[in-house]
Order: sequence, then C-alpha cells, then structure tokens
Amino acid sequence: MSGIRRNISSGGAYESIFGYSRAVRVGSHVHVSGTCAPPGNENNDAYVQARAALEIIGRALTEAGATFNDVVRTVVYIMDIKDAELVAKAHLETFGAIRPASTLVQITSALRPWQRVEIEAYAICGDA
Repeated sequence: MSGIRRNISSGGAYESIFGYSRAVRVGSHVHVSGTCAPPGNENNDAYVQARAALEIIGRALTEAGATFNDVVRTVVYIMDIKDAELVAKAHLETFGAIRPASTLVQITSALRPWQRVEIEAYAICGDA
C-alpha cells in the first residue's frame, strides 16, 4: 500500500481523547473505524442504531472519496446475538448487491451501555 495518508475526522469527542480518526485513506485503501449510533439513539433498537452508524460511515467514505460500492469488508459487533437479524436488515439495505465480506461478532459491552451495535468498514477505491 503506497500513497499519501489522509486522516478523516468526524469531529467526535473521542477522536481526540482516544487518539484515532473516523477513517484513514492511504492510496486506494480506506479504513473506517468502528462506528456506533450517536447520542439521541438511547431508546432505539439495533436496526435504527445500525442505520445511524452506517450513515456516519457513509459520510466518512464520501469525505475519503469512496462510496458504499467500494466497501469490500465490514466487521459488525453486537451486544446481543438476538439483534443479529435487525442489524443484518440494515446491512443488507445499505450494501444489497455489493455484498462485502463481513464478520459478525457478539461482544459483552460497548462504550456506552445503550449502544447495541458497532460497525467498521474497509473500502478500496480509485487512487487519490
């Protein structure tokens, strides 16, 4: 992987606290950090939270010069395996025929106790 590194920021508070970027593009490769639904989603189910996370991912991809069509892999973390179908519905609505490679993992907790899902994405697109 060669090329200029470009960090993409969403302006989220944890980026500076934790020392990470929402996404990083190097050459044609775009890595989008694990993304959860933002505050305001405390009472929403896993489907709504997954849609909110995917919207944030979509904005990061756009800023990096990519689209959902360029995504080749996702990793989805859920707190409750019973939410798998709800999260899968949001994933399918977003990626449809793109069908990136994907991994689904149940974890024991997220940063905030109300967060039900976290999604990360990896894309390959045209050279920067």
